[in-house]
Amino acid sequence: MSTLKFPFGIPGDGRCLFRSVVHGACLREGKSSPSESIQKELADELRAKVVDEFIKRRQDTEWFLEGDFDAYVAQMRQPHIWGGEPELLMSSHVLQMPITVYMKDKFSGILKSIAEYGQEYGKDNPIRVLYNGCGHYDALQNPYESQAKMYNKR
Repeated sequence: MSTLKFPFGIPGDGRCLFRSVVHGACLREGKSSPSESIQKELADELRAKVVDEFIKRRQDTEWFLEGDFDAYVAQMRQPHIWGGEPELLMSSHVLQMPITVYMKDKFSGILKSIAEYGQEYGKDNPIRVLYNGCGHYDALQNPYESQAKMYNKR
């Protein structure tokens, strides 16, 4: 059964994948949504750790990256370079959390799960991101979880 999820708009500055993931990680850990400046800082930290993870796992990752491995990781260190599936996979390893990617069905508008990463870290309460199909990611949050957290803090 699918739970209701709301998109949380993420700036399209080349960091959207990393911003969406760190936003979701904060929510998953019971923290409040980070401010845009903190989100940017955390996204850049995650990007650096993801690139380090590629290097650490070079034998396992080199074959599925496009082009020259060293050029790829050097380019991915740049803050305005878009991330994709390889970065989602490495993000799940860095954070040791599952990540589920959703996409909105263009006919029904229903959110459908299109990819899961890091299932070895559990399947419950994954970080949820929304892919718009044109290279942009937004964070997804369950409004009931947010309301429960607010209620429990009273």
